[in-house]
Amino acid sequence: MTTALRRGVAVYPGTFDPIHLGHMDVIQRGSRLFERLVVGVGINPDKAPFFTLEERVEMIRLVVAPLSNVSVQGFTGLAVSFAREFEASAMLRGLRTTSDMESEFSMSLMNFNLDPDIETVFLMAKEPHSHLSSTLLRQIATFGGKLDSFLPPVVRDALQSRVRERQAAK
Repeated sequence: MTTALRRGVAVYPGTFDPIHLGHMDVIQRGSRLFERLVVGVGINPDKAPFFTLEERVEMIRLVVAPLSNVSVQGFTGLAVSFAREFEASAMLRGLRTTSDMESEFSMSLMNFNLDPDIETVFLMAKEPHSHLSSTLLRQIATFGGKLDSFLPPVVRDALQSRVRERQAAK
């Protein structure tokens, strides 16, 4: 029996370049925990994304469409500021490995210092998704590897198309 807490609004911020099945698992599970979940698609100045912010937002909207309490919004700036915009009580984060824990712990402490009214809720990755990262999936796509078990079909197709575009431009 699944019991849902269904408390308030949470945001799930990330770059999602591209969104993969590990992200989708966190979104689906988070949608059961909160009345409303806002997926915040952000810009990380330290990363060179394959997809524009608008493209990432649109792809995510397509794959979360069956989840009636999930919305998708692009943002710039701090994730905690984005969370405030939606009066979120929580920021949702996924953890894959112990190495994630160190950086996520530091980020959650900083976010707590910026706004102590926003809690960070961590969901551990399920084993089939614990090795997934957008960076690895972009590399696999670049070298023609199979992506079927890692990405929603619409995202897989978009990533393969983007790789072809980039290779043709060289």
